[in-house]
Amino acid sequence: MTEASDRIGSSILATCGTCDQVVMAVVEGTLVERNPQKGFPTLLQLARCSKCGDGILALEEDYGNGWDGEPITVWPNTQRMLSWLIPEPLRRQHEEAHRCFSVKAYTATVVMVRRTLEGVSIDQGVSKRAPLIRMLEELKGSGKIDGRLLEWSQALRLLGNEGAHFSDKPVTQDDAADALALAEALMDYLYVYTAQFEKFKQRREDKE
Repeated sequence: MTEASDRIGSSILATCGTCDQVVMAVVEGTLVERNPQKGFPTLLQLARCSKCGDGILALEEDYGNGWDGEPITVWPNTQRMLSWLIPEPLRRQHEEAHRCFSVKAYTATVVMVRRTLEGVSIDQGVSKRAPLIRMLEELKGSGKIDGRLLEWSQALRLLGNEGAHFSDKPVTQDDAADALALAEALMDYLYVYTAQFEKFKQRREDKE
Protein backbone atom coordinates (compact mmCIF):
# COMPACT_ATOMS: atom_id res chain seq x y z
CA MET A 1 0.00 0.00 0.00
CA THR A 2 1.25 3.47 -0.85
CA GLU A 3 2.44 5.29 2.26
CA ALA A 4 1.01 8.72 2.94
CA SER A 5 4.48 10.29 2.84
CA ASP A 6 5.02 8.87 -0.66
CA ARG A 7 2.27 11.16 -1.94
CA ILE A 8 4.31 14.29 -1.25
CA GLY A 9 5.51 15.72 -4.55
CA SER A 10 3.12 13.62 -6.61
CA SER A 11 0.12 14.92 -8.54
CA ILE A 12 -3.54 14.16 -7.87
CA LEU A 13 -6.80 15.03 -9.58
CA ALA A 14 -8.87 17.35 -7.40
CA THR A 15 -11.53 20.03 -7.74
CA CYS A 16 -10.13 23.55 -7.43
CA GLY A 17 -12.58 26.00 -5.89
CA THR A 18 -10.93 28.94 -7.66
CA CYS A 19 -10.77 27.38 -11.13
CA ASP A 20 -14.17 25.68 -10.59
CA GLN A 21 -12.99 22.54 -12.34
CA VAL A 22 -11.04 19.33 -11.85
CA VAL A 23 -7.31 20.04 -12.08
CA MET A 24 -3.96 18.43 -11.45
CA ALA A 25 -2.63 19.44 -8.04
CA VAL A 26 0.77 18.80 -6.48
CA VAL A 27 0.69 17.30 -2.97
CA GLU A 28 2.80 19.29 -0.51
CA GLY A 29 1.79 17.64 2.78
CA THR A 30 -0.19 14.71 4.16
CA LEU A 31 -1.91 13.64 7.36
CA VAL A 32 -3.54 10.29 8.17
CA GLU A 33 -6.49 10.05 10.57
CA ARG A 34 -7.45 6.67 12.04
CA ASN A 35 -10.46 7.22 14.27
CA PRO A 36 -12.97 4.34 14.14
CA GLN A 37 -15.70 6.65 15.47
CA LYS A 38 -15.37 8.79 12.33
CA GLY A 39 -15.41 5.90 9.91
CA PHE A 40 -12.73 4.55 7.61
CA PRO A 41 -9.06 5.66 7.81
CA THR A 42 -8.68 9.00 6.05
CA LEU A 43 -5.78 10.49 4.11
CA LEU A 44 -5.75 14.31 4.05
CA GLN A 45 -3.60 15.88 1.36
CA LEU A 46 -2.63 19.55 1.19
CA ALA A 47 -2.04 20.29 -2.47
CA ARG A 48 -1.50 23.24 -4.80
CA CYS A 49 -3.51 23.74 -7.99
CA SER A 50 -1.21 23.51 -11.02
CA LYS A 51 -3.29 26.12 -12.87
CA CYS A 52 -3.86 28.95 -10.40
CA GLY A 53 -1.54 28.02 -7.54
CA ASP A 54 -4.24 28.13 -4.87
CA GLY A 55 -4.34 25.59 -2.04
CA ILE A 56 -6.57 22.52 -2.00
CA LEU A 57 -7.29 20.12 0.85
CA ALA A 58 -8.25 16.73 -0.57
CA LEU A 59 -9.46 13.61 1.20
CA GLU A 60 -9.22 9.90 0.37
CA GLU A 61 -10.48 6.92 2.37
CA ASP A 62 -9.18 3.40 2.93
CA TYR A 63 -11.99 0.84 2.59
CA GLY A 64 -9.61 -2.06 3.24
CA ASN A 65 -7.53 -2.06 0.06
CA GLY A 66 -5.50 1.10 0.55
CA TRP A 67 -6.34 4.70 -0.30
CA ASP A 68 -9.13 4.76 -2.86
CA GLY A 69 -7.30 7.02 -5.33
CA GLU A 70 -10.32 9.29 -5.76
CA PRO A 71 -9.58 12.53 -3.85
CA ILE A 72 -12.53 14.65 -2.75
CA THR A 73 -11.89 18.35 -2.23
CA VAL A 74 -12.96 19.31 1.29
CA TRP A 75 -11.46 22.82 1.21
CA PRO A 76 -12.31 25.18 -0.33
CA ASN A 77 -15.75 23.78 0.45
CA THR A 78 -16.86 22.74 -3.05
CA GLN A 79 -19.36 20.23 -1.70
CA ARG A 80 -20.88 19.25 1.61
CA MET A 81 -19.41 16.14 3.20
CA LEU A 82 -22.04 13.52 3.94
CA SER A 83 -22.38 12.09 7.44
CA TRP A 84 -20.46 8.91 8.32
CA LEU A 85 -23.85 7.49 9.36
CA ILE A 86 -24.76 7.18 5.68
CA PRO A 87 -23.50 3.81 4.36
CA GLU A 88 -20.22 3.99 2.47
CA PRO A 89 -21.54 2.63 -0.88
CA LEU A 90 -24.22 5.34 -0.92
CA ARG A 91 -21.72 8.06 -0.08
CA ARG A 92 -19.48 6.87 -2.92
CA GLN A 93 -22.39 6.94 -5.39
CA HIS A 94 -23.32 10.45 -4.31
CA GLU A 95 -19.71 11.62 -4.47
CA GLU A 96 -19.54 10.34 -8.04
CA ALA A 97 -22.64 12.38 -8.83
CA HIS A 98 -20.87 15.43 -7.39
CA ARG A 99 -17.82 14.75 -9.56
CA CYS A 100 -20.07 14.67 -12.62
CA PHE A 101 -21.57 18.00 -11.55
CA SER A 102 -18.12 19.55 -11.03
CA VAL A 103 -17.23 18.95 -14.70
CA LYS A 104 -20.65 20.21 -15.85
CA ALA A 105 -21.89 16.75 -16.85
CA TYR A 106 -25.40 17.49 -15.64
CA THR A 107 -27.11 14.60 -17.42
CA ALA A 108 -24.66 12.16 -15.84
CA THR A 109 -25.27 13.85 -12.49
CA VAL A 110 -29.01 13.10 -12.44
CA VAL A 111 -28.44 9.54 -13.65
CA MET A 112 -26.04 8.99 -10.73
CA VAL A 113 -28.58 10.51 -8.35
CA ARG A 114 -31.14 8.00 -9.62
CA ARG A 115 -28.65 5.18 -8.96
CA THR A 116 -28.22 6.56 -5.45
CA LEU A 117 -32.00 6.39 -4.92
CA GLU A 118 -31.96 2.75 -5.99
CA GLY A 119 -29.12 2.08 -3.55
CA VAL A 120 -30.97 3.80 -0.71
CA SER A 121 -34.12 1.76 -1.40
CA ILE A 122 -32.22 -1.54 -1.49
CA ASP A 123 -30.29 -0.67 1.65
CA GLN A 124 -33.62 0.03 3.37
CA GLY A 125 -34.76 -3.50 2.61
CA VAL A 126 -37.14 -3.15 -0.34
CA SER A 127 -37.31 -5.66 -3.19
CA LYS A 128 -34.27 -5.43 -5.48
CA ARG A 129 -36.21 -6.57 -8.53
CA ALA A 130 -39.01 -4.03 -8.30
CA PRO A 131 -39.05 -0.90 -10.49
CA LEU A 132 -37.76 2.17 -8.67
CA ILE A 133 -41.25 3.67 -8.48
CA ARG A 134 -42.41 0.59 -6.54
CA MET A 135 -39.32 0.70 -4.32
CA LEU A 136 -40.09 4.27 -3.30
CA GLU A 137 -43.77 3.51 -2.69
CA GLU A 138 -42.70 0.57 -0.52
CA LEU A 139 -40.50 2.91 1.53
CA LYS A 140 -43.54 5.09 2.18
CA GLY A 141 -45.74 2.09 2.91
CA SER A 142 -43.30 0.90 5.56
CA GLY A 143 -43.30 4.34 7.18
CA LYS A 144 -39.64 5.08 6.42
CA ILE A 145 -40.48 8.18 4.36
CA ASP A 146 -43.54 10.39 4.35
CA GLY A 147 -45.62 11.79 1.50
CA ARG A 148 -43.40 14.82 0.93
CA LEU A 149 -40.22 12.75 0.76
CA LEU A 150 -41.95 10.35 -1.63
CA GLU A 151 -42.86 13.31 -3.83
CA TRP A 152 -39.23 14.50 -3.81
CA SER A 153 -37.97 11.01 -4.59
CA GLN A 154 -40.40 10.54 -7.45
CA ALA A 155 -39.33 13.85 -8.95
CA LEU A 156 -35.69 12.73 -8.77
CA ARG A 157 -36.62 9.39 -10.33
CA LEU A 158 -38.34 11.10 -13.27
CA LEU A 159 -35.40 13.47 -13.75
CA GLY A 160 -33.04 10.49 -13.71
CA ASN A 161 -35.21 8.73 -16.28
CA GLU A 162 -35.03 11.78 -18.55
CA GLY A 163 -31.25 11.78 -18.23
CA ALA A 164 -30.97 8.08 -19.01
CA HIS A 165 -32.82 8.38 -22.35
CA PHE A 166 -31.74 10.37 -25.39
CA SER A 167 -33.42 13.73 -25.72
CA ASP A 168 -32.69 17.08 -27.34
CA LYS A 169 -33.75 18.72 -24.07
CA PRO A 170 -30.62 19.11 -21.90
CA VAL A 171 -30.57 18.69 -18.14
CA THR A 172 -29.92 22.14 -16.70
CA GLN A 173 -27.38 23.07 -14.05
CA ASP A 174 -30.19 24.11 -11.71
CA ASP A 175 -31.98 20.77 -12.08
CA ALA A 176 -28.75 18.84 -11.42
CA ALA A 177 -27.94 20.98 -8.37
CA ASP A 178 -31.45 20.51 -6.99
CA ALA A 179 -31.21 16.75 -7.57
CA LEU A 180 -28.00 16.57 -5.52
CA ALA A 181 -29.50 18.65 -2.71
CA LEU A 182 -32.73 16.65 -2.54
CA ALA A 183 -30.85 13.33 -2.56
CA GLU A 184 -28.72 14.57 0.34
CA ALA A 185 -31.85 15.63 2.23
CA LEU A 186 -33.40 12.20 1.72
CA MET A 187 -30.30 10.39 3.01
CA ASP A 188 -29.96 12.78 5.93
CA TYR A 189 -33.57 12.04 6.89
CA LEU A 190 -33.19 8.27 6.68
CA TYR A 191 -29.73 7.82 8.18
CA VAL A 192 -28.87 10.90 10.24
CA TYR A 193 -31.96 12.61 11.62
CA THR A 194 -33.83 9.36 12.21
CA ALA A 195 -30.89 7.95 14.19
CA GLN A 196 -30.54 11.21 16.10
CA PHE A 197 -34.23 11.17 17.01
CA GLU A 198 -34.02 7.56 18.20
CA LYS A 199 -31.11 8.51 20.46
CA PHE A 200 -33.14 11.46 21.76
CA LYS A 201 -36.12 9.22 22.56
CA GLN A 202 -33.90 6.65 24.27
CA ARG A 203 -32.24 9.33 26.36
CA ARG A 204 -35.63 10.68 27.43
CA GLU A 205 -36.87 7.19 28.31
CA ASP A 206 -33.74 6.52 30.39
CA LYS A 207 -34.48 9.61 32.46
CA GLU A 208 -38.00 8.50 33.32
